[in-house]
Amino acid sequence: MRKSIALLALLLAGMLAACSSLGTSVLLGRDIVFTAPQLQAQLDRKFPRDYKKLGGLLNFSLMNPRLSLPPGGRLHLDFDIGMGGPGNARTPSGHFSVESGLRFDPGTRGLHMDQPQIVAVDVPALGGVMNDSARSMLNSWLLDYAREEPVYRLDDSTVGRMASRRIERVDIDPGLITIRLD
Repeated sequence: MRKSIALLALLLAGMLAACSSLGTSVLLGRDIVFTAPQLQAQLDRKFPRDYKKLGGLLNFSLMNPRLSLPPGGRLHLDFDIGMGGPGNARTPSGHFSVESGLRFDPGTRGLHMDQPQIVAVDVPALGGVMNDSARSMLNSWLLDYAREEPVYRLDDSTVGRMASRRIERVDIDPGLITIRLD
């Protein structure tokens, strides 16, 4: 009995790893499972991103997103940030970290950050911490990004496998995202 359970667990881990390398989700019973590398691959295609504030007088760039799914049920994202005047924000001048839950948005067919929080900021040019205007700008970006941009967009195949089922919740476990279907 123990050997068959161990074999099943090994088979499941192998299947998840294979699907992760192919970029596809796994349907397990009524759940759809994604791995951190799958989400990371989509983020890598979306960044770097440039943003202009104050009519272009202040620019900032977000680069090199690094996603992890540590214990605790929250997504963790680290970004390098470049800040500067017109045209010179692409050089990293610090980094910041965000923790967030995830929610499914049927309009974008994607997993969006849910209640994101900035948990760490290190920008040496600003004395290692952010001033109020920089923090306000970063918080404004974070709320807009969470509302508008998915961290991960489901492909047609995954949406088709969901059929007419309702999504109960999105769980974040160490190394895995699970969409729980009814």
